[in-house]
Order: sequence, then C-alpha cells, then structure tokens
Amino acid sequence: MSSSQPFVPSSPISPSARHLRKSRFTYKHLSQLALSSNTSPLRVIAHVDLDAFYAQCEGVRLGIAEDQPLAVQQWQGLIAINYPARKFGLTRFITISEAKKLCPDLIMQHVATWKEGDAKWAYHEDAFAHIATHKVSLDPYRLESRRILACIKDVLPAPPVQRVEKASVDEVFLDLSTQIHSILLERYPELNGPAPYDDSTECLPRPPTTALDWNTDALIDLDTDETEDDDPDWDDITMLIGSEIVRSVRAAIRERLKYTCSAGIARNKMIAKLGSGHKKPNRQTIVRNRAIQQFLGGFKFTKIRNLGGKLGDDIVSKFGTEQVKELLDAPMGQLKSKLGDDTGSWVYEIIRGEDTSEVNPRTQIKSMLSAKSFRPTINSYDQAAKWLRIFAADIFSRLVEEGVLENKRRPKTVNLHHRQGGQMRSRQAPIPSGRAIDETLLFKIAENLLRQIIVDGRAWPCANLQLSVGGFEEGPTGNLGIGGFLVRGDEAKAVKHSLRNTQERWSDPLVSRPEKRPKSEHGAIQRFLSRQGTNHEGSDEDVLSNYSDIDQSKGSSSPLGANNDEQQPEGYDSRDSALSIASGGFASFDHDGNGPPTSESRLTGSDIQTYFCSGCGQDMPNESKEEHQDWHFAKSLAAAEKGNGPQQAAITGRASPQGLAFPKKSATNKGAPHTQRKVEKGQSRLTFG
Repeated sequence: MSSSQPFVPSSPISPSARHLRKSRFTYKHLSQLALSSNTSPLRVIAHVDLDAFYAQCEGVRLGIAEDQPLAVQQWQGLIAINYPARKFGLTRFITISEAKKLCPDLIMQHVATWKEGDAKWAYHEDAFAHIATHKVSLDPYRLESRRILACIKDVLPAPPVQRVEKASVDEVFLDLSTQIHSILLERYPELNGPAPYDDSTECLPRPPTTALDWNTDALIDLDTDETEDDDPDWDDITMLIGSEIVRSVRAAIRERLKYTCSAGIARNKMIAKLGSGHKKPNRQTIVRNRAIQQFLGGFKFTKIRNLGGKLGDDIVSKFGTEQVKELLDAPMGQLKSKLGDDTGSWVYEIIRGEDTSEVNPRTQIKSMLSAKSFRPTINSYDQAAKWLRIFAADIFSRLVEEGVLENKRRPKTVNLHHRQGGQMRSRQAPIPSGRAIDETLLFKIAENLLRQIIVDGRAWPCANLQLSVGGFEEGPTGNLGIGGFLVRGDEAKAVKHSLRNTQERWSDPLVSRPEKRPKSEHGAIQRFLSRQGTNHEGSDEDVLSNYSDIDQSKGSSSPLGANNDEQQPEGYDSRDSALSIASGGFASFDHDGNGPPTSESRLTGSDIQTYFCSGCGQDMPNESKEEHQDWHFAKSLAAAEKGNGPQQAAITGRASPQGLAFPKKSATNKGAPHTQRKVEKGQSRLTFG
C-alpha cells in the first residue's frame, strides 16, 4: 500500500550547498605531506642544477663577465662550456683548434693540476703541455660545491624539516613537503581542524583560490584532457608554494656566491630532474600533476633516470622505439613478457611518471679516488711510485677538508687498482686504527700494495693507476680532552677556598685531628702471613712450630718433629698436610680481626664446624681434616724410611691407606740396609724431615 501524500523534505536544500564541491585530496593525504611520505599525491620535490658549473667556477674565480664565452680545458679537450660560448656552436666534443675557429674570443682555462713535489694543486699556464707529469685536480670545484650546499641548507629550515640530498658535485635534490605543509596551514587555517567525523578519508574542502600566479616560471602545459579553466586543487597550491621556496634558494645562491642555477619542481625525483634541464639557464620549471603525461610524452625514455644504458638499448630493440609517447601504448602484460615481471612493472610505472624514490639527506662522501691514465704508459716502479705520492697528497688534502685531522670522519681501507694491457688488478689494505692519517702513511700503504701487484705478475707497461680510500666511519663524539677535567675561573677559586679552610681548621690548636687506629704488630693475620712467606724454603719443623704459634689458646703446643715418638690419642686421623695449614683455611678470627679466636669462640661459632687434632693439639675446619691426616701419614712414611717405621706406625695409630703396609723386618733381612721402593714413570719421591 503506497502513500498518496507527496514527499516533503524536512529542510530545504540550500542552492549554495547544491554547488559545493570537495577536493580530490583527503585529510590523510594532508597528514602524509607533513611526514614527507613518498606516497602522498601532494608531495613536492625540487631538483637544483648549477648551470655549466665548471665554467661558472672559473668565471667567478677570474672575474670574467657573464656574457664572455669561456670554456674549461683539460689537456687537449674541453670539459665545460658556458652558455655564451654555446651560442657559437661549441660542444664538449670538439678540439681546441676547432673551438678557436668557431669562437675567436673564447677564453680557455685549463683545470688545476697536481705536480710532483707540490704540496697542493695549482693552476699552471702550461699544464696542457705536461700531460705526462701533471695530474688533473677537481678540488676547486668540490670546494665551491660545498659552499653552495651550505648556502642551500642555510636558507631552508633546520632538520628534520630540511631534507637535502647532494646528487653530484653540481646538483641537489630537495624534499620540500614538510616545509610546505607548515606554510599551507598558516595560509589556509581551515585545514587546521580535525577531519569531519574523525574520518581521515574525508575529502578536504576546495581551495578558495581560483587563480594562481606562477611568477614567470616555466609552466608545463596541461594534459589534453585538462584545461586551465578548471579551478586549482591542493596539489597545485603545494606546487606554487614549492616554487616560491626554490626561487628564494636560487636567489640566495646568486646573491651570495654569484652562481646561477636552474630547477625543476614536481611530485617526484625523476620528473623534477627532467624539469631542471627543460629551460636552462637560470630558469625553473614546474610540472604539475595534471601535466605529467604532456611533459613526458616529448621525451626519449633513454633520457629518464635509470632507463639509459643496457636497459634502454634492450627496450629499443624489443619495441622498436625510444619515445615515451609510443611506449605508453604497450600494455603491462606485453612489457612483462618481454622484459620480465619486475622490470616490466617498473618500466610501466616510470613512463607514467610514478617514482617513489626518497630524498636521502645523507650527503657525506663514501669514498675518495685519485687516478691517472698514462699516455704514454709508464714502465718502472720508480715512475709509479712518483704518481702514488701525488695520489696520496691529493687524497689527504681532501681528507683534511672532510675533518680527518679533527677525527670527525676517518677511512678504514686503502685500495690500489693497476691496469696493464687489458688486465685490471686490485689490492686492498686496512689503515691502522691507532695511527693518525697523513700523507706519508697513505703513500707507504699504497707503495706496499704496488709491490704486491708487481710480485704477483707482469706489471709493465702500466696504462692506469687508481688509489682510493673508503669505508668511512664517524669519529667518536662526546669525548673530553684534558681541559675537560680541569676547573677554571670561579669554580677553581671555590675549590682553592675550600682547601684553604680545611688546612686552617686542622692547624687550629683547639681542634684535634682524628687519630688513626694503630695496627697490631702481633695480629693473627700478620703472624700467619709472615710465617707463610718463610714456609716455602723452611723445614717441616718450621711449619709445625709456626702452626702451634697460631693458636695459643690450647695452652699445650707440642710440635711434632721428624723423630717425635709421642703417643697420639686413639682415633687420630693424620691426613691433613702442611699446605692446608699454610693456606690459612683453618684460621678463624673474632669480629674485629685483631687476634686469634678464643677457645670459647671456636666452640660456639655456628658458621664454622671445626675438627680438633689430638696429635698436634690444633683446631681446624672439617674440610681440612682429610688433608691434615694425610700429612701425618706422610710423616709416618718418612719416619719409616729412616728406620723408625714400627714406632711411627704406632704413633699414627692407623693402618696405611689402600692396603699399603710398612715393610716388616725379617730374619733374612735383619741388619740389612733399607732398600727403597723403585719410583715408577710419572711419579716423584717426596722428601720429608
């Protein structure tokens, strides 16, 4: 049964609510931006690339006008050409004479070189004519690179907001996501609140801005299905803020160090690097998310990072093209079947602009290399040793800049590579951890490695030598020098004042010093130790007499000599030795240790169970009983061997252990000299008495 009443809404729908639109991005994406997550669609990465860096370094150093054509020379070739010179058609693959013909006003500056015997690299006017005796040094460019990196870090907020990766001597990656998130919340307070219903998947409100001013940046055209009439979303806002940050970084480098650089701003490292080279020099290019396909479509995929080399050649041979636009038509299944599952999936994503590689803030070097290719080749140990000395000086100068003298960073290994003909051989040695690193130490290690290579086989003629150090480790931190244990200033005055007060207090005649407790000269421990020290070379009589002195409480100390025929009480066990007596195991002392215990204390001590030997009238712990009885028995054996066997046996009052009996005198051997038992192998005879 249906109702005939028409539906009436409880509240009218507002016209503005009908047209209210939401952003494509959620509160979760916004929180990911704050964490610099590589999966956030709002992520912003920048790539800063110095323009013709080596040429700029020489131009700034020499004070040459920026519109002056300039090239950097290395031997007979050009390794860097500034942009004014490129207008004349100069490239790095032409000869010096050809460059002069194309650009007569060209200034050519040779790179700095190391010369044998020099303590530092230098610029030599005739370096190009001494290829056999000089070695190229790129240290001037490394030093400038570090200055530029320091400038960039100074402009950006401190870590962990700052994330900077030095990709090479003239390029740097910046992850600006966390910094942009902070700026975004300041400019748009409506984003500060929690997500509706505490649901992070709720979409963000649409940005209030309908038009963005990109301030003369190179803006890549949008994809074919996008138009500029569409209102910007939050990814466009983050790109705009990122472009502002990069512009300030480039301006600081220009103002402080006189260098120009180009930059690319995008959502990942791969697109940002392509963007920095799109409009050179001294420009920055922004690749918005809505323009990625349009931007990548005009590239050869062999220009994309990690898609060159053998992999790029393999793709070209299997698909017959090197254009990204044409490779986009290949489905993932086809890419997997021809390139493999992992490689095919990766290529499918990368040509569509997907790259999740992170900006690694670690910018410290992992190894240092100094090398030389010989034209003509070298043919003796002396020639190679001269170059090793130059290599060692080169590496050590860079180690000094790395902080090796301050123990900030230190390499652990030295590697030597030697090429003879088509064979490359290598040797490695550790750097002694306990020695300070210097030029001499590096040279000696390298020299030893070279000798190993020479001994192993044919080493001449040598076409190339390379010396490197690696395995860098951080030096210890937090250690104090000797100055850290000294007091200075007010603290030193306070200590001195305290000492003076103490001295004055004891010098006062009214104040008596606390007297030390006098040591007992005849204490049991002192007597026992002094006797123990004399027992090593003393006789058995000495041992027994000392033993009786330790315990005088019994009143009757009757030391047993070698010929003692005193009758012992029945039940006496003589198996304790003098060694246990000397060890002090039987000695028990009173609470304060000032003397031997009394008879009463021995009888009432609950913690020590004692045994009284009636043969010598001494007390001892029960655990010493067996050894003490053995000692008495050994004395009996010694007496028997001297002719007093039966009498001593009577003294002991016990049978020999393990069935051993004393030899009896018979009529046949009466009066015969006593014969000793033969000592078997591994045994020794004890001497008593």
